[in-house]
Amino acid sequence: MIKHIDHKKMGRGEHSWLTSIHHFSFADYYNPDNVQFGILRVLNDDIVAPDTGFDTHPHRDMEIITYVIDGEITHADSMDNKGTLKRGEVQYMSAGTGVLHSEHNFGNDTLRFLQIWILPDAPNYEPNYGDYRFKWKDRENKWLALVSSTENKKSAAPIKIHADINIYATHITKGNESIFKIGKDRQAYLVLIEGKAAVNDIAKLTAKDALEIVAEDIAIKADSDAHILILEMAEPNSAQFNGE
Repeated sequence: MIKHIDHKKMGRGEHSWLTSIHHFSFADYYNPDNVQFGILRVLNDDIVAPDTGFDTHPHRDMEIITYVIDGEITHADSMDNKGTLKRGEVQYMSAGTGVLHSEHNFGNDTLRFLQIWILPDAPNYEPNYGDYRFKWKDRENKWLALVSSTENKKSAAPIKIHADINIYATHITKGNESIFKIGKDRQAYLVLIEGKAAVNDIAKLTAKDALEIVAEDIAIKADSDAHILILEMAEPNSAQFNGE
């Protein structure tokens, strides 16, 4: 099963310093039929003006991934971590029992990033932070493993979180095709970050569109250079822990 989600029909957040597309219910956007996809609870496509950002605020019991698209993001938290990341780089934070953090754009250019919240497999983990400066060439016309579960010893992903999920990125050059396999009882959420692409000769995607994919392999044909993120996970079950 494949469901195409037009970004123009997603939730919106408009502020003087922030423009956000909400893939799922978030802040002032609430749709009871669109709260989450499996353990994927939040996916926001945020554009932040220069010299602004998210001031210090709390989180707990959530695995948080930040994927930088354009500009630079500067992180600081109550665990004394600080750092600045740029295009194609990733930071992660296990909020666990509780953490305070801020995210700012101290640069002169607009910042765009994906903010991703994933429900952990249990509450009350010890808070943790890290980042990884992936090389852009490592995703050119191939799937680059970014994130996997702490329990997944076979994955090459350097970022490990407390959730059964695998996150990959790719940049497919125009005219090329890529296959992504989704096994039995698994599902995936695909975001076309930049470009245009066709999936299984059915869905025609433009930049910022998404797909829900359940138990079906996909073939992606790049109609232009296409920058893509895929989050692959188990289909949901009643025993799933719901964080906040």
